[in-house]
Amino acid sequence: MNGTKERTGGARTVGLSKVYGTGDTAVRALDDVDLELVAGRFTAIMGPSGAGKSTLMHCVAGLDKPTAGRVFVGDVEIGTLSDKRLTRLRRERIGFVFQAFNLIPTLTALENITLPATLAGTRVDAAWLDTVVAAVGLRERLGHRPSELSGGQQQRVAVARALASRPQVIFADEPTGNLDSRSGEEVLMFLRTAVDELGQTVAMVTHDPVAAAYADEVVFLADGRIVDVMAAPTAAGVLDRMKNLEGTS
Repeated sequence: MNGTKERTGGARTVGLSKVYGTGDTAVRALDDVDLELVAGRFTAIMGPSGAGKSTLMHCVAGLDKPTAGRVFVGDVEIGTLSDKRLTRLRRERIGFVFQAFNLIPTLTALENITLPATLAGTRVDAAWLDTVVAAVGLRERLGHRPSELSGGQQQRVAVARALASRPQVIFADEPTGNLDSRSGEEVLMFLRTAVDELGQTVAMVTHDPVAAAYADEVVFLADGRIVDVMAAPTAAGVLDRMKNLEGTS
């Protein structure tokens, strides 16, 4: 698999701000955030409830429009794109994994993995698909429907679906939130493999210090700002930082 390793462009924000509402009721969810999601690395995003984690992810992924600042996916500034071109960029360059697996129950695992390409009227590269299927470790279950798979297997299918288009960035929003610890570990190890062996770029919002410890670095948000960055995180180290943030937020 290492022969397929390829670094694709990451994403970054410059002076990113997001304000909801106006006047006295305005809420500043993001406040002048400069963030770089380095290509070929696994970044976890953490912070207290209401820190702006999901808002940040939605703005970088083109699902929400910032109030100010710029967002780049690779070398493309997404704020300059028409709605049609932004939709195309999200489909071709961005992968999504959510807490709910969002699989189609009537489709097999393989059909779910290739669904985005089917909807776009394109073909998945056969060699790449084989690499992804090998990495996900579910080759014997590709003909099974979601109801015949465990929660961890369903979420690995969802990650494989995100990988199938060879996106520049995969955004994972609490991907282990609905899983027991063993299934969550399966998914996190697969995300780690996607980075290490497939050259993928992953950004994951999580509240779980154990999940964050799988990342290369953790970015901590509080009150819409980046307040800390931890390289080579450990679960204990992340937990300590989170306790400090929650104590001061």
